[in-house]
Amino acid sequence: MAELQIGDKAPDFTNATESQDFTLSEHKGKNIVLFFYPKDDTPGCTVENIDFTALLPEFEKHNTVLVGCSADPVAKHAKFRAKHDLKIILLSDEEHQTMEAYGAWGEKKMYGKTFMGIKRTTFLIDENGNIAHIWRNVRAKGHAEKVLEKVVELKND
Repeated sequence: MAELQIGDKAPDFTNATESQDFTLSEHKGKNIVLFFYPKDDTPGCTVENIDFTALLPEFEKHNTVLVGCSADPVAKHAKFRAKHDLKIILLSDEEHQTMEAYGAWGEKKMYGKTFMGIKRTTFLIDENGNIAHIWRNVRAKGHAEKVLEKVVELKND
């Protein structure tokens, strides 16, 4: 499968959350920040989710929904949300189907070992369902602010 590029139609998906399923196409007319992260309650992932939660009111002012996605089960997301008072949508993608569609699941290297895992990647999807921006190999600290800047730019274009 070819790597997604800016301007491409965002692949539709449905994934479970703690309360109900989330389907991308049901949110047409809103911007979506879809960020893939490796694992609940690990240092970088916690920073990223807390930072997005802190900026949620600003994103909402710009008609933007924040959606985090990992392979963790819904029950683990519920504990993670409660522990850190997270207010954003957390998707469970245990089978990696959405991650694969977005190129966020693949071969990684760490400490000389190669393995399959989640690549920390963020997609800004515009109100028409097209990919407006992509961040690959994300560093968690400060990332939410950079994404918000792009959302504001998108609204001003």
